[in-house]
Amino acid sequence: MRVGAVCVLAASLLWATTGTAASFAPEVGPLAIGAMAMGVGGLLQALLAAGPITRQARQLLDRRGTVLVGAVSVAVYPLAFYSSMRLAGVAVGTAVSVGMAPLASAVLERVADRRKLTRRWRFGAALGLLGTVSICAAEATGTGRAAGPESAGAAALGVGLGLLAASTYAVYSWAAHRLITGGIGARAAMGAVFGLGGLGLVPVLITTGGPLVGSWGNAAVGAYMAVVPMFAGYVLFGWGLAHVAASTATTLSLLEPAGAAVLAVLVVGERLPVLGWVGIALVSGCLAVLTAPTRRRRTTARQSDTSSDRALASVRL
Repeated sequence: MRVGAVCVLAASLLWATTGTAASFAPEVGPLAIGAMAMGVGGLLQALLAAGPITRQARQLLDRRGTVLVGAVSVAVYPLAFYSSMRLAGVAVGTAVSVGMAPLASAVLERVADRRKLTRRWRFGAALGLLGTVSICAAEATGTGRAAGPESAGAAALGVGLGLLAASTYAVYSWAAHRLITGGIGARAAMGAVFGLGGLGLVPVLITTGGPLVGSWGNAAVGAYMAVVPMFAGYVLFGWGLAHVAASTATTLSLLEPAGAAVLAVLVVGERLPVLGWVGIALVSGCLAVLTAPTRRRRTTARQSDTSSDRALASVRL
């Protein structure tokens, strides 16, 4: 659990830099940013995992349904996520896209895998969601976005796209976790899912990616997004999924909006109201709840030993 949690948290910190990085290339559209980040990042993952994918090609073909579902979700997620941030604002778009993912993931695991939700997960998720909403409200209030029918309609569409991003994030996390726990290596599973998803984003990148080559600054932002948060981040995320459930991983990734808010203050120069810092504290509490060691295994082991002793005693009697 600890190794998986550390990997997911490290990935979340890398993802938290995407909003700040994108702010340095404002003329690049959200579709181009999303296609560049997830498309090229996904193809890099596939190249890195070419050997494992080849060795486990038969197992991947046997689970092609899960692979395809995950790949389609990978292709849809960045387009919805970055469009949501552009329409509803970075704070709201990130909060909805990342904050609703644990709920979507939990519902998916409950329906598809009959997985029960623990009290610990529910408490941690509640803290994380409350903290994310607090950060969202604080940043939205601080930015003072213009109100009006057009902006309200754009914000509503942004929220809708954020919900789509949360759903697809949950689906590809679940698909990758299912492949990994089904006997496929993390590198092969992530490489196959993200490689196919990256291929699906190539046409979008070709169509919308002109501004990325318009200046060295834009190109640097695109390269950073693809290599660091997406490629390196999802390699870490894949390692994490080998040790924790998808619902836990998506809940741990609530560190992303908190980290993004801190970076906005430190790098971009934004001001975060007190409510925002309260939200960061709540997210930190969520992470503490989910990553703290549990004594359940020790208790179970003791109960097992006690039961065995009783059984032996009854046999002797």
